Amino acid sequence: MTIPNDDQTRLLSELNDRSREVFRRVVEGYLETGDPVGSRSLTRTMSEKLSAATIRNVMQDLEYMGLLGSPHISAGRVPTQLGLRMFVDGFMEVSALHANDRLALDQTLGHEPDIGTLLDRVSGTLSGLTHGASIVLAPKHEAPIRHVEFVSLGPERALVVLVFADGQVENRVFTPPAGQTPSSMREAANFINALAEGRTLSELRGQMSAEITARRQEIDTLAAALVESGLAQWADHGQPYERLIVRGQSNLLDTAGDIDRIRSLFDDLERKRDIAEFLDLAEQGDGVRIFIGSENKLFSLSGSSVVVSPYMNAERKIIGAIGVIGPTRLNYGRIVPIVDYTAQLVGRILSGRAKG
Repeated sequence: MTIPNDDQTRLLSELNDRSREVFRRVVEGYLETGDPVGSRSLTRTMSEKLSAATIRNVMQDLEYMGLLGSPHISAGRVPTQLGLRMFVDGFMEVSALHANDRLALDQTLGHEPDIGTLLDRVSGTLSGLTHGASIVLAPKHEAPIRHVEFVSLGPERALVVLVFADGQVENRVFTPPAGQTPSSMREAANFINALAEGRTLSELRGQMSAEITARRQEIDTLAAALVESGLAQWADHGQPYERLIVRGQSNLLDTAGDIDRIRSLFDDLERKRDIAEFLDLAEQGDGVRIFIGSENKLFSLSGSSVVVSPYMNAERKIIGAIGVIGPTRLNYGRIVPIVDYTAQLVGRILSGRAKG
């Protein structure tokens, strides 16, 4: 769990200089290798010459405080979740953004006309740079709709083409209700287009609910089902965010020892309600936030950590979020500036487009 600030202050006050250095070196060693750190290896790196027995005594004290743990009786120590939280908040040194990382991100955010495609590319680049799974919570498009069209791609797949008044076009693939025909799709599209002009998706959603209730008997049953199902893909009722992009899942599978728990994480990632709550948590702090293990219910089953930052529009309103998911031994010091820079870059790009 998250350590309250007063408890952090108390724990830090109980650590002398020797304890602080042993703690920091254990955590840094674990984050670098993923292996327990033993007292003998620390004798070669400490700033003062200490015996392995002395270091073991210090490590035992840190274990008693709940900051370190022993995975095996004869093994070295690893940081607990409490210890990782303490390290991140009080000991971690955040490195400057590497020039190569900056260049890769700058090249990703080119002049791509479609925002969805641009954010897909950002997500892929972020995953590649951090070797984790990236998440991008995309903003909801609020421009009025000009035209909607459904295209059948097979018995269980259909494409919806959304043309907005500002010229943006979005294509979404979704699973239609069973038994759809080309004629029912045309009827559904005609029904939507008759109501859509001048309305945003959110406004259209409410209007269509009323229209469907009032005219239920006037339209084909299958077409009504398609309308309801299709719109559910575009604008979740009562939710301010409509699209979640996840890239690099295989990076988690490569580093995870428990595949079932990671699969559970992927299932959770599909639940946008929790993602929206997750963004709310990110909004409570300035800039980048770090959630370790069970500090956020969305990731508690996976034993993972997430580094996340909201991004803002020109009015400084939070409209989405960008983050990286990985094992708890993430290289936090390197990933924090990458996520921070990416969020600022995306915010500037989207703000510039809104002004244009």
